[in-house]
Formats: sequence, C-alpha cells, structure tokens
Amino acid sequence: MRLKGQKKNKIHVITLGCSKNTVDSENLITQLKHNQFEVEHDADQSDAKVIVVNTCGFIERAKKESIDTILEYAEAKNEGRVDRLIVTGCLSQRYKDQLKTEIPEVDAWFGTMDLPALLANLQADYKKELLGERMISTPGHYAYLKISEGCNRTCSFCAIPLMRGGHVSRPMESLVHEAEFLAARGVKELILIAQELTYYGLDLYKKRKLPELLAALGQVEGIEWIRLHYAYPSKFPLEILDEMAVNPKICKYLDLPLQHASDAVLKAMRRQITKSETIDLIGKIRDKIPGIALRTTLLVGFPNETEKEFDELCDFITAMQFDRLGVFTYSPEEDTEAYSLQDLVPEEIKTARADRIMEIQRDISRMKNESKIGRILPVMIDRKEKKHWVGRSEADSPEVDQEIHLAPTKESLQPGNLVSIRITGAEDYDLMGEIV
Repeated sequence: MRLKGQKKNKIHVITLGCSKNTVDSENLITQLKHNQFEVEHDADQSDAKVIVVNTCGFIERAKKESIDTILEYAEAKNEGRVDRLIVTGCLSQRYKDQLKTEIPEVDAWFGTMDLPALLANLQADYKKELLGERMISTPGHYAYLKISEGCNRTCSFCAIPLMRGGHVSRPMESLVHEAEFLAARGVKELILIAQELTYYGLDLYKKRKLPELLAALGQVEGIEWIRLHYAYPSKFPLEILDEMAVNPKICKYLDLPLQHASDAVLKAMRRQITKSETIDLIGKIRDKIPGIALRTTLLVGFPNETEKEFDELCDFITAMQFDRLGVFTYSPEEDTEAYSLQDLVPEEIKTARADRIMEIQRDISRMKNESKIGRILPVMIDRKEKKHWVGRSEADSPEVDQEIHLAPTKESLQPGNLVSIRITGAEDYDLMGEIV
C-alpha cells in the first residue's frame, strides 16, 4: 500500500477473495460513482482518504490476508494518512462483533448483504434503477455474471452459508438485462458464477432453470462465450448438458468441484454423493459433450483422512484425467459441523498430500497439452506481452487455467478477438501457437 497526498472526496475500494467479491465491489463502485463520488479500485497507490476493504473469509489464508490488509490501513489511519476505514464482505459478515473490539480503528463494519447500509454510511443513495448495470474491473472483454447468492448445501467443512446465507436466485430477466448491458460495453465472454450454479431457479420458479437461462443468454448479441463455474455434482441436472450440446456459445467447459473420492471422506464431508455416482456422472458428461474440459477442486487433509483414503483419491485422479485441477488443504472453520472433529492430520502431511496431487495433475496436464500439438483451436485474445499476444481456448478460464502464447505476428489484434490458432508447442500448464 502506498498513499500519496490527501484527497478527502475520493474512495479507494480494495477487493480480496473470489470473483463473487469482485462483482460485489463492481456494484458498490457503480453506486458510488452515480452518487458523484470519485472512486479508485485496487490502485497501486492512492490519495483517497476513505478506504473500503471488501474482505474474504473462506479459508485461513484468505482470512489472514484480509486482516493484514485491514491492519495496514488501520495503521495509515493512526498516522493521519486515512480519514475513514470501512470493512465489508465475508470476513466482516462472520466476525465483525469480534473484530470491532480488536481493530477499533475501523469506522464501520458491513456484511455481504449490506450494500444499502454501507452506502448510507457514506451519505450515498442506493439507486435500485442501477441493478444490472455495473462497472467492469476485469479486462473489458470478459466479465463475471453472478446468477445467485448464498447456498443451501450442508457440506460439513464449509462456512459459506454462514457468510452468504441461503440460496437466492436472481430473476432471469435481470440477468439477461445485465448480460445485454455488459455486451454493449464490449464483453465477449460471460463467466457464470454462484455458490451453486445448478440450484438456479429452485427458489423463484420451483424448478431448476439453468438450461433456460443459458438459452436466453445465448441470444444476447455480442456474447461469444458463456462459461460455467461451480456446479455441484450431487443431483446434477443432466438437462444442462442438453443445452450445452446445442448452444454454440456455451464453452465445452465445466467447473465441477468434487472435493474427494473416498466414500468415507465424502460422507464425513456431507457431499451427498458417492465415488461410483461421481464416476457415473463424469462418464455421462463426457459422453454427452465430447471433448469437454472438466475442472475440479479437491480438499485434502480432512479430519481423519487416512493414507488409504488419500491413495484412493490419487488413483481416482489418475483414472479420471481431469483437464484442470486445484487443491486446498483443510482448515477448521468455526460453527461448521466438521469443526468439532479432531483435526488429526498434521499440517506438513496436508501440504505433502496437496503437493502430491499437483504432481499427478502436472503429468496429466503435460500429456493432454502435448496431444494438442498440431490442432487448430479457437482462441480468445487476452493481452499483449512485449511482442507476442496471449490468449485462451474455451478449455481455459481466466486467472485459474492455462494460457496460449502466440508467436509474434503482423496481424492486427485486440483483446476479445477470436482467432484460429495452430498449437505448435506444449509445456506443463501452457501452450504455444501461431495464427492460422
């Protein structure tokens, strides 16, 4: 953090955590700007005298980053470089009563659903007419579209329902309106996010309506790609695959967080699915959408996870050959069901297990990448680095997946362009290519 000069009518918004927090900050900034505030977002240096920190409380590492950031600006306030410090987001939602006494420099604490109250604290009006209209803090050719808030699942390790509440779908018309707004501003790729995509519509329409939403979004002019993140595997509605199969705008990509493959661990996690059901689902997805890129997330070191259960997970990864994979180590979260379990897996073993998972996945990724050499893929251009452009295939989501580095070209390109690329080289997690 670097603060310069003094500017009392400027607000600096700092966003920590996931893409859902990014959308929340974009909505906050939009409201502030329409109230005639000058706003900066995640600036390297700022002369703002009012700071808003949008925090994450998902896992221990994220909590620490949030608290460290708050303390950094609390010190700046003590030194007179900041007038007001406001904290919002997941960490504040869950721990504000405790943090109020520990960090008295913070002027106000707000939770994840407190946008009108936060604006009122800043003497700004909450403008309902702005719903669906927001600034874009991501590179302008892609944006996140949050289709619902909260989660009704009861995973024993997860505190998200404590921070985000129960599942609340957004009306389909408002999502289409927001997609049209984003497309009119140059967005080519919509990344659909939620705590649980497949639940969409159950509360509003009394049935799962994600396929209908996808069909409606596919009609929005200017949108080229629609990408799905965070689809819960238990009771996965297979009709989503029917829409994916016929809608050319939906990327052949699915983020399906599985967490584990041992039945004993899955039961303890309360994932509501078995290993055999998971394997059956993956088979159905791949049969229905040939060539689909499957991303998953795993959790290792859950209380009492044995070496045998971990080995079973490793064998599962080897057999399933996921295209993309991430792994977390378990950290106990207060007020979750798993918190009462004795955390018997030492930290060094958790870390070693996570490293082992990524070693397996690195080899899988290298093999899959090498199999693409010579193929021609549609690639969305993201940015230019020195003399070459960098892009992604539909198998890759920004920030979390691999990239394609293009050979220098005289072609006139811009971020958001879709071009045909011949793959010429492969590394563990990246590809090289040339424009056809």
